[in-house]
Amino acid sequence: MSTTYLRKTTKADLPQISAIIADAKDYLKQQKIDQWQNGYPAAQNLLADINNGISYVLIIDGQIAGTAALWQGIDVNYLAIEDGTWQNGIEARYTAIHRIALSSSFRGKHLSEKLISGLLTISRALGYRDVRIDTHPDNLGMQHVIKTNGFDYRGIVFMQADGSKRLAYQLLLE
Repeated sequence: MSTTYLRKTTKADLPQISAIIADAKDYLKQQKIDQWQNGYPAAQNLLADINNGISYVLIIDGQIAGTAALWQGIDVNYLAIEDGTWQNGIEARYTAIHRIALSSSFRGKHLSEKLISGLLTISRALGYRDVRIDTHPDNLGMQHVIKTNGFDYRGIVFMQADGSKRLAYQLLLE
């Protein structure tokens, strides 16, 4: 059995998580999904996540297998939602999972579920009961991961940076 856990990302991890993100961009491009194809997320986004203490890595037997950001507080991209509503309103206290990616070396091992599960545990430990996430409408793989982790579809949000459409999901923890 392998040792699996989440920890906060350090600046020393930046090259590895940048490589994971670059690999994820290529993977999305191969699938003809127009997500993360315009330079985002860039190294400065990842570094900002680390500096803000919201970046986490999934460790499998001592290796970085995945990365994600766990935003705490109001996400400006979630202030407007179309064709649905947030269960606790737009200004509820919540975490939002962003920039989630797995290394191609670990792809196909259902580790995204472990990564999300760990982020849910961290959210709850920080006192949050409301967790939100979004993904590109064409990213069926991520939609499956989100749904199998218990999230409910809530509507459509648009990214402020470029106006791109995202499907929004929410999970309320006990």
